[in-house]
Amino acid sequence: MPLTFPQAVRNLPAPPLFPLTFLLGRLMRRVAARHPAILTRLGPHAGARILIDAQEGPVLFLMEPAARRLTAHDRSHVPPHDACITGPMADFLSMLHGLEDGDTLFFSGRLTISGDTSAVLALRNALDDAELDLTEEIIATLAAGDAAARLMRWGLRRAGALAGVSLHRQPEDR
Repeated sequence: MPLTFPQAVRNLPAPPLFPLTFLLGRLMRRVAARHPAILTRLGPHAGARILIDAQEGPVLFLMEPAARRLTAHDRSHVPPHDACITGPMADFLSMLHGLEDGDTLFFSGRLTISGDTSAVLALRNALDDAELDLTEEIIATLAAGDAAARLMRWGLRRAGALAGVSLHRQPEDR
């Protein structure tokens, strides 16, 4: 059964775009620095502009891997893009953290792709290989000390549990 955000999370207003884009950009640059193989694995698709439409969210995300840019956009102003992935945020996060297989999500129709499907496939494969943990990437981006990192891990796990999404990678032996 697909995971979905609780109604309270879905009804939140759109956050201010500039600070969100600033934080997302910082996160993207940090992930690229910590996992340079992602860009290598993308090959010729690194320059693709991939729109991520988490359907229940108030904003769209535009990922530009070669530019190390991830930006937030108002739904009423769709930015130019080469490919688009659409689906529930919970499914995006489950795929990112290895809880759900990307092929299964795409073939079941829970995630849909339009535009340059080869760029999306390359991105999915690169992210699978990187085995990212969003919680750890956020902590690294904020350069949190040990005590702050422990508190952030707890807070992000709790937030993920309340929102019904995975914000961290699960241990392989689960």
